[in-house]
Amino acid sequence: REAVVSTQSTPDDLDMHMIYDVSHNIAKIEQHMVEGRQKTLMMHRKGSTRAFPPNHPLIPVDYQLTGQPVLIGGTMGTCSYVLTGTEKGMSRTFGTTCHGAGRAYSRAKSRRNLDYMTVLDNLKQKGISIRVASPKLVMEEAPESYKNVTDVVDTCHGAGISDKCIKLRPIAVIKG
Repeated sequence: REAVVSTQSTPDDLDMHMIYDVSHNIAKIEQHMVEGRQKTLMMHRKGSTRAFPPNHPLIPVDYQLTGQPVLIGGTMGTCSYVLTGTEKGMSRTFGTTCHGAGRAYSRAKSRRNLDYMTVLDNLKQKGISIRVASPKLVMEEAPESYKNVTDVVDTCHGAGISDKCIKLRPIAVIKG
């Protein structure tokens, strides 16, 4: 949205509205059941995200019927997912699930082993446009640098800690 404002248009002029925003590095005070008793806990989620079930009092009214949306980002060249929280997730993980697949290679290893033009060509073949501030970001964030997001999402769904709802396909990438 900020980049659009710099073009002399406002997000409202272009009908751009925030749909949902979620942090994957946060600490919050929450109430959870521990050994059969309600307790006040400081929940620190790093590299994960909150995934509360339908009808939970801490999620916005718009999501009361579905459960809290969980955005599981893939990579520049793979799909991403929208999941929702579950009751089973509340009891097993205090309403927490992953926020992505996680890295398969460190940033340094990706820069050493991947070729900038090859990554760009692979994205182009998939019909994905890219705008990037630095060539090193392309290698660091290349699809090969991450684990398979579908495998991770299928594991979360199979374990019942979050439910798969929507699979998204990238059409453009902006890395700054």
